[in-house]
Amino acid sequence: MNPIPTSQTQEVAPVAASPETVLPTDIVLPDWLNRCLLSHHSPEDQDNDSALICRAFNFAYSLHEGQYRKSGEPYIAHPIAVSGLLRDLGGDSAMIAAGFLHDIVEDTHVTPEEIESEFGEEVRQLVEGVTKLSSFNFSSKTERQAENFRRMFLAMAKDIRVIVVKLADRLHNMRTLEHLKPAKQRRIAQETMDIFAPLANRLGIGRFKWELEDLSFKYLEPEAYRSIQSLISERRSDREDRIKQVVEILREKLRYLDIHVWEIKGRPKHLYGIYQKMQRQHKEFHEIFDIAALRIITETKDGCYRALAVIHDEFKPIPGRFKDYIGLPKPNHYQSLHTTVMGPTGRPLEVQIRTLEMHHIAEYGIAAHWKYKESGGSKSTKITSEDEKFSWLRQLLEWQNDLKDAQEYVDNLKNNLFEDDVYVFTPQGDVIALSGGATPVDFAYRIHTEVGNHMKGARVNGRWSVLDTPLQNGDIVEIITSKNSRPSLDWLNFVVTPSARNRIRQWYKRSHRDENVARGRELLEKELGKNGFEALLKSDPMRMVAERCNYQSVDDLLAALGYGELTLNLVVNRLRDAVKKQQPIETDHSLSSATTTIETSPSSPQTPGSNSPITGIEGLVHQIAGCCSPIPGEPIIGVVTRSKGISIHRQGCNNVEQVEGDRLIPVSWNPVQDNGRTQTYRVNIQVEVLDRVGIMRDILAKLSDQNINVCKADVTTNPGKPAVISLGIEIRDRVQLENSCNRIRQMSDVLNLRRVQDGWREDH
Repeated sequence: MNPIPTSQTQEVAPVAASPETVLPTDIVLPDWLNRCLLSHHSPEDQDNDSALICRAFNFAYSLHEGQYRKSGEPYIAHPIAVSGLLRDLGGDSAMIAAGFLHDIVEDTHVTPEEIESEFGEEVRQLVEGVTKLSSFNFSSKTERQAENFRRMFLAMAKDIRVIVVKLADRLHNMRTLEHLKPAKQRRIAQETMDIFAPLANRLGIGRFKWELEDLSFKYLEPEAYRSIQSLISERRSDREDRIKQVVEILREKLRYLDIHVWEIKGRPKHLYGIYQKMQRQHKEFHEIFDIAALRIITETKDGCYRALAVIHDEFKPIPGRFKDYIGLPKPNHYQSLHTTVMGPTGRPLEVQIRTLEMHHIAEYGIAAHWKYKESGGSKSTKITSEDEKFSWLRQLLEWQNDLKDAQEYVDNLKNNLFEDDVYVFTPQGDVIALSGGATPVDFAYRIHTEVGNHMKGARVNGRWSVLDTPLQNGDIVEIITSKNSRPSLDWLNFVVTPSARNRIRQWYKRSHRDENVARGRELLEKELGKNGFEALLKSDPMRMVAERCNYQSVDDLLAALGYGELTLNLVVNRLRDAVKKQQPIETDHSLSSATTTIETSPSSPQTPGSNSPITGIEGLVHQIAGCCSPIPGEPIIGVVTRSKGISIHRQGCNNVEQVEGDRLIPVSWNPVQDNGRTQTYRVNIQVEVLDRVGIMRDILAKLSDQNINVCKADVTTNPGKPAVISLGIEIRDRVQLENSCNRIRQMSDVLNLRRVQDGWREDH
């Protein structure tokens, strides 16, 4: 059968997928796909599942024809590999079809609507959830990355299979990463280590997690990877002999006690796990003894505990190294008994004991018990309150929309995905999993937002506990509430879960709503002018801006602007777009000030190449006024002083209004100065923030990213109140100042930022 003609790949609206089977000659197909294609030659003899898989392959093969990967192989090899991984996990036909189609929307002219028309809504949702946001523009790579993750997790909430398709896609890309440039290899490997390997762990897909970590390790720490790989190979025979000796001892003892087991098998630990242990314990490779583990798979849960007794009777257990994940499973439903014993050669040996069902779940995670298979429809994959194994995903969805700063969102995401959980109990005996280092405040907000907001105190194991005390495994936590109690800003200094941190911030924002609305009005009125401002707030364009920014009212928009969730430039730019869409209309004075360029003051002819930053006063002694600290891009005026030459002020400065007209000199900024070298100007700003550890560091990092020097810093704190950070910074021009201030305002802990025109400043 001939392949579908290449010309169809260029059509914007491709024809319907052919029911005929395509047998490509440019690539070797895996056996499972060959059997599928060869056994279904016509629509009459196709069952639904196999038909969908064959049609998806035909469709993908035709559209990717003529496309090649960096390795030089036909691009279709990647979708085939992804679908194979999904098939190995036990994925259904819709998942396997999505594996073939997952790059179609991004790499061809096919739309999601066309995919739904050909393959149904279920496949479309899976493909859309995996597709990157390639058609949108973002201000930075971090913002693009954050938005991609937000979209992916929302898709996961609708159908958890989305992330399994994405993980298969990422795993095959990691397997073929050697064909990319080193910088891109490191970037993709770091993202995989930070996000996708922990996601595989959260879903319990152990076979994906280990390989993703090892492949990332290979590109992030190539020398360490090669060294450990070489050392493990050198000691393979010694390790295998030692494991074989232990296996023979245990198999004989278990048989004697009539404990039925499916398998007793040794396995080397994965490379990254060994490297982590070396780093954590500050040891060299030769000091790490337990680089191999023994796995025992029994028929029953009772057999697991009986086998454990045999192991502890035969070999000496190492204190503190026993964990019962059968009685207390991990959040991803992983179950196993872990113990470490001293082997016959005097070296530690880690042993895992589980049933066959537990082993299947440990390897395949969610794929071991697909809920949609039980009910026959994809809707059952939607995350509900009963899906306790996905509580971490629900928490991500709860707080991800609260974080407007892209970098903070990505950082919180990484911290939340890494599994370092502590297990505590409610007074009723329910198990609650929290991040390592969590406190009673984190526990309270995990139970319910209102429990946290009205928390008065906490008892841990029956005793009153300080609220910042880290909880330990097995603690019984009781929260004491009072209707008069309120959150404290001090809690932000020690809570570790993003959900708790954001609930505290939300309460603070709601309780200070009036102040935030007033601040937002002030900022917008200052930018647009007073003339017609009240009418503008009630206009349709302003309501359109609020809706576009996902706020229900203009007051909500103003509150967000006042709190710093939105930037002034964003609101003004979207307002300008909204007004343009309603043209032709009479644009009043207040709006014209927002849509015009920066005014320039009258000036004398500029002197190109002049060393003076100011034109109009060449050769005269002058200084920048400290009362208003003008910077390039702002309209300025010169004032003749009695003893200090000419003082350069911003137009509108209060001190200039008292000056007689004959002392004023028209001046302007010189765009070329210092023979091409950029001059900086001192500007003072004050930032009001929620006081927490590291807030100063985060603000300085924002400034450093803009290559801005901080020449002075001062912090004023009061218990229970926002902190005030006063900074003296060196700025090139108004554009740089606005960009930097907007980046700081977008931080969720920043309540207010203003430029200080007089008062706190350093005298020159």
